[in-house]
Amino acid sequence: MIEYIKGPVAEITPAYAVIDNHGIGYMINISLYAYERLQQAAEAKLYIYEALREDAHQLFGFIDKRERELFLLLISVSGVGPNTARMILSAMSPDELSAAIASGNDVSLKAVKGIGAKTAQRIIVDLKDKIKTADATLLSKMPSNNEVYEEALAALVMLGFTQAMSQKVLAKLLASNSNLTVEEAIKQALKMM
Repeated sequence: MIEYIKGPVAEITPAYAVIDNHGIGYMINISLYAYERLQQAAEAKLYIYEALREDAHQLFGFIDKRERELFLLLISVSGVGPNTARMILSAMSPDELSAAIASGNDVSLKAVKGIGAKTAQRIIVDLKDKIKTADATLLSKMPSNNEVYEEALAALVMLGFTQAMSQKVLAKLLASNSNLTVEEAIKQALKMM
């Protein structure tokens, strides 16, 4: 099992990062939380979860052990797979997720695409006793509006949404608030789809 991969960031998008480790480029699926912290980094250390299936070998990377622990807790819930867990961690920071679960706030969880009322309740019931809340400050770079649109669009398409739907939602969001960061635009778009 791979504990972490460390090396220069060869490529970074809101959906994945490519980390060069001794001449091998590892494509690692990441959340928006990780993307926000890696987008300006020359080097990175990502804690890894390997999803092995008959038809795929996927790596999921996390900026710290806490984010990975939340991911592992989420995928332990029946009906929540790795991509759904990543979607949840893209829509909510680890602190927001912890707070939502600890307080029983299923509305926040239901706002994430693909999470219905039953799944949201199951996550809360299964994980409430395992979650500890913590405070954190999110810092993000404010890129230009066009850069925000392009990066958010790429992320939504990588997450499985159609290009047409993603373009429509992002255009509406950025028309009403041109100061959104990439992360904010994607989070709000995920809630609208």
